[in-house]
Amino acid sequence: MVKTKRKIIKIDEEKCDGCGVCIPSCPEGALQIIDGKARIVKENFCDGLGACLGDCPQGALTIEEKEVEEYDQEGVIAHIRETSPELLERHLTHLKEHAHELPQDHSHQEVCSCPSLQIMAWEHGRGSSDIPKITSELRHWPIQLHLVPPHAPYFQNADLVLVADCVPFAYADFHRDFLKDKAIAICCPKLDDTSTYLDKITQILRDANVKSLKVLHMEVPCCFGLVHTAQQALAQSGKDIPFDSVEIGIKGEISS
Repeated sequence: MVKTKRKIIKIDEEKCDGCGVCIPSCPEGALQIIDGKARIVKENFCDGLGACLGDCPQGALTIEEKEVEEYDQEGVIAHIRETSPELLERHLTHLKEHAHELPQDHSHQEVCSCPSLQIMAWEHGRGSSDIPKITSELRHWPIQLHLVPPHAPYFQNADLVLVADCVPFAYADFHRDFLKDKAIAICCPKLDDTSTYLDKITQILRDANVKSLKVLHMEVPCCFGLVHTAQQALAQSGKDIPFDSVEIGIKGEISS
């Protein structure tokens, strides 16, 4: 059995409670619940792209790179056709979105790049150069979620906004529409070590008397994990405060 160094799902058994929420997110059939824990039962059926990451309420799933069996794309398609044919189109779409992350020898290199990694550029119409500069609405520092202290005074009685890193670059009126008079914490749910996010957000909500919680995230699939983390933190905090999430398109529009 040929092995190669590639990305694959890693399961933290201490965090996994066996809820099974990740199973429907893996139509490839790589995951099963065994003895009350999620486990990889077929290494060669796991593409390592992380479709199941954002669905784990315990944050037990991450991606690691190690020597494992080569991904068997043909075997996966055959499995899906046999067990869940209605999910085949979803699987192929997922591969197309994440083609940039696939190994060079992957059997479906014709698919296009993941929108979170695909290189894009576009031109915007320019208005008058006489338009006055916009004043920053940022009122505190630090803002990175790993760095903010949970007991910082700027969180007290604040409207808290959790912001995916890319949002302020994509959405032109970020300061005016989302930052003004708000406390924020920024992070990247794809690239950061998110293991401490849940505890820190929960502590902020529990101790700071936060008035509301809003999550701003990009439309790319890897960004939705921040919404799930925020919702879980809110539930763990025991607070009953308004919650909202806003999706920003990669060209700067509000998608939802």
